[in-house]
Amino acid sequence: MNTEHVDPTPTPTPTPDPEPLPVRVLIVDDDALVRAGLSMILGGVPDLRVVGEVSDGAEVLPAVEAYHPDVVLMDIRMPRMDGLAATEALRRTPQPPEVLILTTFDVDEYVLRALRAGASGFLLKDTPPAEIVQAIRRVAAGEATLSPTVTRRLIAHVTGSDTPGRRDASLRRDRAVRLLGGLTDREREVAVAIGRGWSNAEISSALFMSVATVKAYVSRLLTKLEMNNRVQVALLVHDADLV
Repeated sequence: MNTEHVDPTPTPTPTPDPEPLPVRVLIVDDDALVRAGLSMILGGVPDLRVVGEVSDGAEVLPAVEAYHPDVVLMDIRMPRMDGLAATEALRRTPQPPEVLILTTFDVDEYVLRALRAGASGFLLKDTPPAEIVQAIRRVAAGEATLSPTVTRRLIAHVTGSDTPGRRDASLRRDRAVRLLGGLTDREREVAVAIGRGWSNAEISSALFMSVATVKAYVSRLLTKLEMNNRVQVALLVHDADLV
């Protein structure tokens, strides 16, 4: 008689992957209506959570320490400390959250200062709610939120003939040339493509590499250049007059 062997060890039940934690957002704006509107928009999104609101840049560092946000929505114009100074102070702290600037197109030079300080991009205050949500998600995932069109506009502002501070521009160029000189030829190609405002998919097509490889190169560039995001790489490329 054949007796079927039964393994007494029960088959373990697969453990389901834990639900991702919501992105924690701190809102910084001196306009109570803007804060209320943003809170209402984000409050209805399951994967986002507003953890705090403050009305001035001087309150940002204590609020970040108290609420531990992943993303800070930062206004520029505030009465005591503006969003630019607050961004610069925040990015000097260990493991700072990502910063998403709230602004308008008439302050390009302020946006550039914020991006150089390490902000991951900016939103116009009349941006549709769905795009605000997507921008926060992208920033939380480590992606810059500037579209190629906006990047080119900002770059044009920085490289235009009416840009003040020629000595500062010369110093930035020398620094950019030195930093980019330490890259391999392929890394430099990717950096220049970023400077042109190309997406990862566009770089992939132009340079005949996979999107995954492009992402790896971008990560390597950020590490070697000691930068926070690809927007800073784009500005560096333009500082060096490579595009």
